[in-house]
Amino acid sequence: MGFQTQVNRQQAPAIAGDFASANPRASMLATEGALVTGESGVTVGVFAWADADGVVINAKAAGGRIGFVHREQQATITTWMSESGNTIQAGRNITLMVGGDYWAKFADGATIGQKVFASDTDGSVKSAAAGATVSGYTETAFKVASTAAAGELAQITTWG
Repeated sequence: MGFQTQVNRQQAPAIAGDFASANPRASMLATEGALVTGESGVTVGVFAWADADGVVINAKAAGGRIGFVHREQQATITTWMSESGNTIQAGRNITLMVGGDYWAKFADGATIGQKVFASDTDGSVKSAAAGATVSGYTETAFKVASTAAAGELAQITTWG
């Protein structure tokens, strides 16, 4: 484990993929063991698609169903000698969330009320006006619930 290099005045509110509230949540409808990570694994805190066979990957799948990958302690450290990891290994069962409140990291920042878009190549999140067309991204059912500067976390929600 590395040596601590900084001390914050306040504890971080969350990491990408954490629940943002105790409001009701909804997972993608699937039978027991029906959703399994693909051969590259799945990153937590971003969106993923489940294909017709139940294989889940972070890239858009033709005819696939989209859901958010929340952090439920299923990610493991997969890089040799790494201090942390946020990847669910290949072949593991996975739950995709389609409703609720979660924390997500926005590379370009986000503003309350904007819609959440998922990258078609890696599931990462981007915000834009509702109904906008963002090349290379899929509009999700989520919207931004808190403001974030570039590279920071914001809350996303499917509620009101």
